[in-house]
Amino acid sequence: MISRAAAIAQNLRLEPVPTLPDIRLYTAHPGSRLSQFADPDDNDPPAPYWAYQWAGGLALAHHFRAHPELVQGKRLLDLGAGSGLVGITASKLGAHTKAAEIDPNGRAAITLNAAANGVILPLIDIDLHSAPPQDVDLIAAGDVFYNAEIARLMLPFLTRCTGSGITVLIGDPDRRDLPIAQLELLASYAVGDVGDVRSNTGRKGSVYRLA
Repeated sequence: MISRAAAIAQNLRLEPVPTLPDIRLYTAHPGSRLSQFADPDDNDPPAPYWAYQWAGGLALAHHFRAHPELVQGKRLLDLGAGSGLVGITASKLGAHTKAAEIDPNGRAAITLNAAANGVILPLIDIDLHSAPPQDVDLIAAGDVFYNAEIARLMLPFLTRCTGSGITVLIGDPDRRDLPIAQLELLASYAVGDVGDVRSNTGRKGSVYRLA
């Protein structure tokens, strides 16, 4: 049986990120047949977030490029890493980065994407019901408030993290379930997103600090 990593490499294209062309990711295209990656025993399989770039992650990546001092030498966790874009960007800027992603396809994609960009992203498990992670200075959370159910789990966990002294930066295109009242806006960036034409950079993604 073919491995997840081999299937991703065969069915997705290793392409430059449109607004960050020096970073290449395995990205879905019309012939990727993403349905083959779904667990046939799962009646509600997760969306293949790992197969695309998303506005929040792109905003964080651009923010780190603009302010490399935020990540240089820091112990960074890319939470809900998806493709690994944020962690890859931080690693290339000198961060000591780990990634957390629950989707097994996403975990395989992160390892592939990291290798394609000359970095290593160790994968760790995070329980949103538990205590903050150890040995982490900065959590980068891109696009983690994508629905109300996840937001109800994510916000208390991230609040506990800030209470333990971890800096939490959130990237998001201002979705409905973003807890905006508890966030400090740092910057906004023109980014592409999976729902747009690939050359369109009109969509904005913002970076927030959790207070």
